Amino acid sequence: MFIDRARIFVKAGDGGNGMSSFRREKYVPNGGPSGGDGGKGADIILKADKNINTLVDFRYKRLFKAPSGENGMSGNKYGRGAEPMIVPVPCGTTVKDETTGQLFCDLVEDGQTFLIAKGGRGGRGNAHFQTSANRVPTFAEKGEPGEEHWLQLELKVLADVGLVGYPSVGKSSILRKVSKAQPEVAAYHFTTLTPVLGVVSLSEGRSFVMADIPGLIEGASEGVGLGHSFLRHIERTNIIIHVLDVSGMEGRDPIEDYAAINEELKKYSEKLSRKYQIIALNKIDLLLDEETLPRITKYFTDKGSEVFPINALTGEGMQALMERAWYLVENFVPDPEAKDDVVMYEAKPDVDFVITRGDDAAFTITGARIERLVAMTNLDDDQSLRRFQKIWTYMELDKKLKEYGCKDGDEVVIGNMRFIFRD
Repeated sequence: MFIDRARIFVKAGDGGNGMSSFRREKYVPNGGPSGGDGGKGADIILKADKNINTLVDFRYKRLFKAPSGENGMSGNKYGRGAEPMIVPVPCGTTVKDETTGQLFCDLVEDGQTFLIAKGGRGGRGNAHFQTSANRVPTFAEKGEPGEEHWLQLELKVLADVGLVGYPSVGKSSILRKVSKAQPEVAAYHFTTLTPVLGVVSLSEGRSFVMADIPGLIEGASEGVGLGHSFLRHIERTNIIIHVLDVSGMEGRDPIEDYAAINEELKKYSEKLSRKYQIIALNKIDLLLDEETLPRITKYFTDKGSEVFPINALTGEGMQALMERAWYLVENFVPDPEAKDDVVMYEAKPDVDFVITRGDDAAFTITGARIERLVAMTNLDDDQSLRRFQKIWTYMELDKKLKEYGCKDGDEVVIGNMRFIFRD
């Protein structure tokens, strides 16, 4: 089963909690704090694997939760960090954040990796908090929560040459004739519903990958006829073989079909409309007159296109077409104007916090620093709570909340914690 889109949730491992303990050896009556740090949580890493060609595995497993780091131990012993979780994906997979649409990565080469969710750092043991003013700290940090995301995975097939055209013009027949791929061939439209890849071998050392892209129709750029599902796979190809039915057996005009398909490519992406195309006039054995083929050939050659009359069933003209395709693949030069339609996100310095008013009338404070502080603070320990209050005062959160209209008794939300504001 070929699946080219998937939605998954990734949650990196939480850091292990720091330990609160004291030395208790014999002859050490006033042993100091000896709590060790927690271990780092496991990262989640996506890795491109050439042995996978579909996202079907993510249809049955959508949640990926990495293990947490071990907690710290007494005697200043650190917890063990968790090993990264490797999630294999097919080559050609793009990964986006479902909420923002931000492109995280585009994995196209075998073995290419991307750290998609970073594990939380381990909490510090109480030995870190010993000072001249506090010789016996009883608190330790909790582990930092690991990053989590809902992701959209999208697979775009990796092929040198793509076959495009209306349904039933003979694209699958061409691929079956020149490679060992076995796409279904039948006398009805949309026989091929998913891309099929085949390796075309002309001689030793001369080969390329060709993809049979399912048939396009008018309105494909708006999603008609599963248009978006088909069009995305053309984006990876370097050369397009535009297959046209020159026989007119179904009452179609190949010139009109060519214009209609190219209009859909242009509407979907300017980059697609600039890809180099070869014209393959198929089904020449079904022509009823001797004037049609020269007329159509002249029309395209006058426009500067390369034209190859072929018969996909008998193989007539196929060798010349494949030789030309191989030559163009070998001498392909990327179009400098064909930039990827990718939004680049620049890293911005994190502000301390942002205060907003929620639908439930609660004041929500967001910011990496304050959210991390709350998540890693043990609010059940008096010393830990006092430390948290000192940092709260230092960050002037009371003052800022009042400026936003927060009053005594209002609810304040930070991460997963809710507080009651007391003036």
